[in-house]
Amino acid sequence: MAHRILVVEDDQDIGDLLGESLTRAGYEVLRAKDGQRALQLMNDSLDLVILDIMMPGISGIETCQQIRESSNVPILFLTARSSTLDKTEGLLAGGDDYMTKPFSEEELHARVIAQLRRYTIYKEKKEYEETFLVGGKLRVNEEFNDVWKEGQQLKLSDLEYRILKLLMSKRNKIFSAQNIYESVWGEPYFYCSNNTVMVHIRKLRSKIEDDPARPVYIQTEWGRGYRFGAS
Repeated sequence: MAHRILVVEDDQDIGDLLGESLTRAGYEVLRAKDGQRALQLMNDSLDLVILDIMMPGISGIETCQQIRESSNVPILFLTARSSTLDKTEGLLAGGDDYMTKPFSEEELHARVIAQLRRYTIYKEKKEYEETFLVGGKLRVNEEFNDVWKEGQQLKLSDLEYRILKLLMSKRNKIFSAQNIYESVWGEPYFYCSNNTVMVHIRKLRSKIEDDPARPVYIQTEWGRGYRFGAS
Protein backbone atom coordinates (compact mmCIF):
# COMPACT_ATOMS: atom_id res chain seq x y z
CA MET A 1 0.00 0.00 0.00
CA ALA A 2 1.34 3.44 -0.99
CA HIS A 3 2.29 5.88 1.72
CA ARG A 4 -0.25 8.70 2.13
CA ILE A 5 1.13 12.24 2.24
CA LEU A 6 -0.85 15.39 3.01
CA VAL A 7 0.53 18.48 1.24
CA VAL A 8 -0.59 21.76 2.81
CA GLU A 9 0.38 24.66 0.54
CA ASP A 10 -1.57 27.78 -0.41
CA ASP A 11 0.59 28.52 -3.48
CA GLN A 12 -1.08 26.63 -6.35
CA ASP A 13 2.10 26.26 -8.42
CA ILE A 14 4.19 24.91 -5.56
CA GLY A 15 1.34 22.65 -4.46
CA ASP A 16 1.03 21.26 -7.99
CA LEU A 17 4.80 20.72 -8.19
CA LEU A 18 4.83 18.82 -4.90
CA GLY A 19 1.76 16.78 -5.76
CA GLU A 20 2.97 15.76 -9.20
CA SER A 21 6.48 14.90 -8.01
CA LEU A 22 5.27 12.78 -5.10
CA THR A 23 2.60 11.06 -7.20
CA ARG A 24 5.21 10.10 -9.82
CA ALA A 25 7.28 8.62 -6.99
CA GLY A 26 4.38 6.33 -6.08
CA TYR A 27 2.87 8.14 -3.09
CA GLU A 28 -0.82 8.83 -2.54
CA VAL A 29 -1.15 12.59 -2.18
CA LEU A 30 -3.88 14.61 -0.46
CA ARG A 31 -4.01 18.39 -0.89
CA ALA A 32 -5.05 21.26 1.35
CA LYS A 33 -4.70 25.00 0.71
CA ASP A 34 -4.88 26.12 4.33
CA GLY A 35 -4.51 24.92 7.89
CA GLN A 36 -8.22 24.60 8.55
CA ARG A 37 -8.69 22.18 5.66
CA ALA A 38 -5.55 20.29 6.69
CA LEU A 39 -6.95 19.69 10.17
CA GLN A 40 -10.17 18.38 8.63
CA LEU A 41 -8.18 15.86 6.57
CA MET A 42 -6.06 14.59 9.46
CA ASN A 43 -6.53 10.91 10.31
CA ASP A 44 -4.48 7.87 11.28
CA SER A 45 -3.96 6.78 7.68
CA LEU A 46 -1.52 9.63 6.97
CA ASP A 47 2.20 8.83 6.97
CA LEU A 48 3.59 12.35 6.46
CA VAL A 49 2.46 15.98 6.41
CA ILE A 50 4.30 18.55 4.27
CA LEU A 51 3.29 21.89 5.73
CA ASP A 52 3.94 25.45 4.56
CA ILE A 53 4.77 27.82 7.41
CA MET A 54 3.39 31.00 5.85
CA MET A 55 -0.32 30.57 5.08
CA PRO A 56 -3.42 32.75 5.37
CA GLY A 57 -5.75 32.07 8.29
CA ILE A 58 -4.27 29.39 10.55
CA SER A 59 -0.49 29.51 10.13
CA GLY A 60 1.63 26.46 9.60
CA ILE A 61 2.99 26.80 13.14
CA GLU A 62 -0.52 26.82 14.65
CA THR A 63 -1.59 23.94 12.40
CA CYS A 64 1.40 21.90 13.54
CA GLN A 65 0.64 22.56 17.20
CA GLN A 66 -2.94 21.37 16.76
CA ILE A 67 -1.82 18.24 14.88
CA ARG A 68 0.59 17.43 17.71
CA GLU A 69 -2.29 17.37 20.21
CA SER A 70 -3.42 14.05 18.75
CA SER A 71 -0.82 12.70 16.32
CA ASN A 72 2.90 11.85 16.05
CA VAL A 73 2.81 11.82 12.23
CA PRO A 74 6.06 13.30 10.80
CA ILE A 75 5.76 16.96 9.78
CA LEU A 76 8.08 18.43 7.16
CA PHE A 77 7.92 22.23 7.11
CA LEU A 78 8.28 24.33 3.98
CA THR A 79 9.62 27.83 4.49
CA ALA A 80 10.44 30.63 2.08
CA ARG A 81 12.80 32.10 4.64
CA SER A 82 16.27 30.86 5.48
CA SER A 83 16.48 32.47 8.92
CA THR A 84 17.41 30.29 11.86
CA LEU A 85 14.54 31.83 13.86
CA ASP A 86 11.92 30.64 11.36
CA LYS A 87 13.31 27.10 11.33
CA THR A 88 13.65 27.01 15.10
CA GLU A 89 10.05 28.13 15.56
CA GLY A 90 8.87 25.28 13.35
CA LEU A 91 10.88 22.65 15.20
CA LEU A 92 9.73 23.91 18.60
CA ALA A 93 6.11 23.72 17.42
CA GLY A 94 6.58 19.99 16.83
CA GLY A 95 7.97 19.78 13.30
CA ASP A 96 10.45 17.02 12.47
CA ASP A 97 12.35 18.65 9.61
CA TYR A 98 12.25 21.67 7.30
CA MET A 99 12.99 22.47 3.69
CA THR A 100 13.67 25.94 2.35
CA LYS A 101 12.10 27.14 -0.91
CA PRO A 102 13.23 26.83 -3.62
CA PHE A 103 14.14 23.16 -3.27
CA SER A 104 15.19 20.45 -5.71
CA GLU A 105 13.17 17.33 -6.43
CA GLU A 106 16.12 15.28 -5.16
CA GLU A 107 16.10 17.07 -1.79
CA LEU A 108 12.32 16.67 -1.51
CA HIS A 109 12.45 12.94 -2.09
CA ALA A 110 15.43 12.44 0.23
CA ARG A 111 13.71 14.21 3.13
CA VAL A 112 10.42 12.43 2.50
CA ILE A 113 12.11 9.01 2.43
CA ALA A 114 14.00 9.76 5.67
CA GLN A 115 10.82 10.76 7.54
CA LEU A 116 8.79 7.84 6.19
CA ARG A 117 11.51 5.35 7.10
CA ARG A 118 11.53 6.47 10.74
CA TYR A 119 7.74 6.57 10.99
CA THR A 120 7.34 3.14 9.40
CA ILE A 121 9.66 1.62 12.00
CA TYR A 122 7.62 3.31 14.73
CA LYS A 123 4.28 2.05 13.36
CA GLU A 124 5.41 -1.51 12.68
CA LYS A 125 5.84 -2.50 16.31
CA LYS A 126 4.75 -6.11 16.94
CA GLU A 127 4.11 -8.41 19.86
CA TYR A 128 7.13 -8.61 22.13
CA GLU A 129 8.18 -8.80 25.75
CA GLU A 130 8.25 -5.20 26.90
CA THR A 131 11.50 -3.87 28.33
CA PHE A 132 12.02 -0.42 29.83
CA LEU A 133 14.78 2.05 30.60
CA VAL A 134 14.27 3.63 34.01
CA GLY A 135 15.96 6.73 35.38
CA GLY A 136 14.72 8.97 38.15
CA LYS A 137 10.98 9.45 37.64
CA LEU A 138 11.14 8.38 33.98
CA ARG A 139 10.17 5.02 32.49
CA VAL A 140 10.86 4.56 28.76
CA ASN A 141 9.78 1.63 26.61
CA GLU A 142 12.79 0.39 24.62
CA GLU A 143 10.75 -0.69 21.60
CA PHE A 144 8.44 2.21 20.81
CA ASN A 145 7.38 5.68 21.89
CA ASP A 146 5.88 4.98 25.31
CA VAL A 147 7.28 7.29 28.00
CA TRP A 148 5.98 7.76 31.52
CA LYS A 149 6.84 10.13 34.36
CA GLU A 150 5.40 9.38 37.81
CA GLY A 151 2.51 7.44 36.28
CA GLN A 152 1.68 10.12 33.71
CA GLN A 153 2.25 9.30 30.04
CA LEU A 154 4.25 11.93 28.16
CA LYS A 155 3.60 12.86 24.53
CA LEU A 156 6.98 12.93 22.82
CA SER A 157 7.62 13.22 19.12
CA ASP A 158 9.43 10.27 17.53
CA LEU A 159 12.69 12.26 17.39
CA GLU A 160 12.39 13.38 21.02
CA TYR A 161 11.80 9.78 22.08
CA ARG A 162 14.81 8.54 20.10
CA ILE A 163 17.08 11.20 21.64
CA LEU A 164 15.92 10.33 25.16
CA LYS A 165 16.35 6.59 24.59
CA LEU A 166 19.84 7.12 23.16
CA LEU A 167 20.98 9.16 26.16
CA MET A 168 19.39 6.77 28.66
CA SER A 169 20.90 3.70 27.00
CA LYS A 170 24.39 4.69 28.16
CA ARG A 171 24.20 6.50 31.49
CA ASN A 172 26.70 9.31 32.00
CA LYS A 173 28.19 8.85 28.52
CA ILE A 174 28.62 12.25 26.88
CA PHE A 175 27.08 12.41 23.41
CA SER A 176 28.21 15.22 21.12
CA ALA A 177 25.67 16.96 18.90
CA GLN A 178 27.21 15.06 15.98
CA ASN A 179 26.79 11.72 17.82
CA ILE A 180 23.13 12.50 18.49
CA TYR A 181 22.31 13.77 15.00
CA GLU A 182 23.93 10.90 13.13
CA SER A 183 22.42 8.30 15.51
CA VAL A 184 18.88 9.71 15.63
CA TRP A 185 18.44 11.37 12.23
CA GLY A 186 20.61 8.81 10.43
CA GLU A 187 22.04 11.50 8.17
CA PRO A 188 25.49 13.13 7.75
CA TYR A 189 26.18 15.91 10.26
CA PHE A 190 26.76 19.47 9.09
CA TYR A 191 27.37 22.61 11.14
CA CYS A 192 23.71 23.70 10.83
CA SER A 193 22.65 20.33 12.30
CA ASN A 194 23.84 21.50 15.72
CA ASN A 195 20.94 23.96 15.95
CA THR A 196 18.48 21.20 15.06
CA VAL A 197 19.78 19.06 17.93
CA MET A 198 19.68 22.01 20.36
CA VAL A 199 16.06 22.79 19.51
CA HIS A 200 14.94 19.20 20.04
CA ILE A 201 16.86 18.96 23.33
CA ARG A 202 15.14 22.16 24.51
CA LYS A 203 11.71 20.82 23.56
CA LEU A 204 12.44 17.46 25.20
CA ARG A 205 13.53 19.15 28.43
CA SER A 206 10.29 21.13 28.51
CA LYS A 207 8.40 17.83 28.63
CA ILE A 208 10.47 15.70 30.99
CA GLU A 209 12.18 18.08 33.43
CA ASP A 210 10.55 19.47 36.58
CA ASP A 211 12.47 22.68 35.89
CA PRO A 212 13.83 22.89 32.31
CA ALA A 213 16.12 25.76 33.35
CA ARG A 214 17.81 23.40 35.84
CA PRO A 215 17.75 20.05 34.03
CA VAL A 216 18.31 16.86 35.99
CA TYR A 217 17.80 14.30 33.24
CA ILE A 218 19.47 15.85 30.19
CA GLN A 219 22.55 17.71 31.33
CA THR A 220 24.81 19.86 29.17
CA GLU A 221 28.55 19.30 29.25
CA TRP A 222 29.73 22.61 27.82
CA GLY A 223 31.84 22.23 24.71
CA ARG A 224 31.35 18.46 24.69
CA GLY A 225 27.67 17.55 24.41
CA TYR A 226 24.87 16.06 26.50
CA ARG A 227 24.42 13.18 28.95
CA PHE A 228 21.64 11.58 30.93
CA GLY A 229 22.35 12.43 34.55
CA ALA A 230 19.61 10.82 36.66
CA SER A 231 20.22 7.45 38.30
